[in-house]
Amino acid sequence: MNTLATADGWNDAQRIRRAGRDLLSLALIDARNRTLRWLARFEGSQVLLGGASFGAVPLHMVGRAGWFQEFWIARNVQRLRGERGDATMPRLPSSSARADEWFSSAAGGAWRTSDAPCADDVRAYLVNTLDVSLELLAVSAETDDALYAYRLALLHEDRLAEAFAGAANWHAIDPGDAASPSGPAPARAQRDALWIPARTFDLGSQPGGLVPPNERWSHRVDVPEFEIDSQPVSWQRFVEFAEDGGYDDERLWTRGGWAWVEADGRRAPRGVEQLRGGVLLQRSGQMQRAAGAQPAVHVSWYEADAWCRWAGRRLPTEVEWELAACTSASRGFSWGDVMEWAAGSARAWAASPLDVPAPFSPVPPQRPMRVLRGASSWAAPRCVFAKARRFAAPSRDDLFAGFRSCAR
Repeated sequence: MNTLATADGWNDAQRIRRAGRDLLSLALIDARNRTLRWLARFEGSQVLLGGASFGAVPLHMVGRAGWFQEFWIARNVQRLRGERGDATMPRLPSSSARADEWFSSAAGGAWRTSDAPCADDVRAYLVNTLDVSLELLAVSAETDDALYAYRLALLHEDRLAEAFAGAANWHAIDPGDAASPSGPAPARAQRDALWIPARTFDLGSQPGGLVPPNERWSHRVDVPEFEIDSQPVSWQRFVEFAEDGGYDDERLWTRGGWAWVEADGRRAPRGVEQLRGGVLLQRSGQMQRAAGAQPAVHVSWYEADAWCRWAGRRLPTEVEWELAACTSASRGFSWGDVMEWAAGSARAWAASPLDVPAPFSPVPPQRPMRVLRGASSWAAPRCVFAKARRFAAPSRDDLFAGFRSCAR
């Protein structure tokens, strides 16, 4: 077995993108076991549609892990061509007659109760699709093209870890051991901001292995000196903004942000029932007290930007965030507790075309999006990668997202 095929190796975010057959096999099994644990948690919950079926959104998400893997591996007639394959080519039939109806993007979990799959249907589909994937992987060539579909399917299933945790939170489901080794972000003692000297930095990822389009390609950027928070903004710091009338002062918000505040009657981040006198927020269906030193979470880009204006600071640019994450861990720069909003709009970098034939397109067309960097404590460890970029609408507040700030 490959010497990299160890527990540490399959959780290494950088190694896994270039992983060979042995390491990929272990990682795919690990990801599917996690998905099956989430299936058990959703199945045992009270979020039911009747019979053995349960909440359509969680069930669709769980089943989609198997569907996506089968779509790109077992059903993909151009699998061996990797990213050069024609993604629009017809697929082979699914092992489940109703998989496309239940789990494709078009399905979206919008089932009638009588037509929804049961938990056992989904469980059997997850087991079967993994078995076939592993059989094909075992005879695959050790090249980037031949392994592309397997790496892609792994990244997709790993990214679902945060989505499962979010669904459990909003559906009042105790995650139990399903999220292991993930969980709520820790409380961290406040540390001083860091001063980063000016330098030239390679922003983005180099070719080789699996590189999502959003990270393409590495390019040199001259970065002036800047000051950046050593950790995400805590609840204690965010509460000061709310208590000072931050949600009532239109001057602190962008036009879109203020319209969002007024439309929702917003006075706190999503799930927060109390800010004054201690933060009480919803976690897995229960009101719990959050430690003041924990990072603020379920914060929209609008709220993050308004807090920075109130504090006389600003959100970090992408290159500032990535530079600090890649070079300043030894100086106390901590990340991986929450996804973090960055300044600027989501866009493809100049060297990255928008028509990349892959399921992770750089920017959804005609939608104003913002950028998230880093990863949350609920993420699969393999997703905690300093160069990863995620795009989301500025109003999204259901994500495990927070922010940090820079000096103006």
